Amino acid sequence: MAYITVGRENSESIDLYYEDQGNGSTVVLVHGYPLSGRSWEKQTSASALLDAGYRVVTYDRRGFGESSKPATGYNYDTLAGDLDTILTKLDLHDVALFGFSMGGGEVARYLGRFGSRRVRMAGFISSITPFLLKTADNPHGVGRSVFDGLKAGIASDRYATVAAFTNNLYNSDVLKGSRVSEQVIQVSFNVGVSASPAATLQCVDAWLEDFRPDIARIDVPVLVVHGDQDRIVPIDSGGRCMEALIKSGTYEELPGAPHGCIWTHAAEVNRLMLEFIETAALGDRAMQLH
Repeated sequence: MAYITVGRENSESIDLYYEDQGNGSTVVLVHGYPLSGRSWEKQTSASALLDAGYRVVTYDRRGFGESSKPATGYNYDTLAGDLDTILTKLDLHDVALFGFSMGGGEVARYLGRFGSRRVRMAGFISSITPFLLKTADNPHGVGRSVFDGLKAGIASDRYATVAAFTNNLYNSDVLKGSRVSEQVIQVSFNVGVSASPAATLQCVDAWLEDFRPDIARIDVPVLVVHGDQDRIVPIDSGGRCMEALIKSGTYEELPGAPHGCIWTHAAEVNRLMLEFIETAALGDRAMQLH
């Protein structure tokens, strides 16, 4: 198992578990809440990115999966710093950087803070960006009471709350048995409840960070994908707001898709990702020729 150290807490190092597979141009995938890097299985081992000839790097965010579980650091400045450490220590360049759900925040904050020196293109799938909280200047956001209720549920009964969250991740009442199996839902629940209780709670506050200034600084091609039946990040709060802000890129809506579309609608997501990577790469080559 491979780990990269991103800091220390008291007597222990903070180590992030990662997987680095394949050869070719590099794709880095940042997972969502409360999952791990292995939630990208349909994009990696299921004959998508690896079979298409890409090098694929996934990692577990601090507090989740196989990574260390410190008591603090669950804000996007720290999380984007963790991502920068991974890209730097692996010496990655010309990266296609994709974030799913909460992972979209890392992608936005990384590009806003560190720039695109190592990144060639960026993707946001079911992302919490650009700004999830409803405010006077963000009328399409989600009311604060929703987040307060989620935090209260985690504090009261984390297991039951993660179970409900997982069902809404896949819209299991509609899609179980057709797009997603009971076993996938159970595994996702198992991964979710194995996460740090502190991370599970504190990350909810991180979702309320405003990424609009970060997105304004993005200077690489962008892909935005969002399902129109997303119950975690409603499409009017996420993808459709992103479409209005991206300078150069592609916006795609997936009819009938839930938040966890990287599993339920993997074929559609994979096609969009592969087409985007190839199109953006061709655009780069055309610019170089001129």
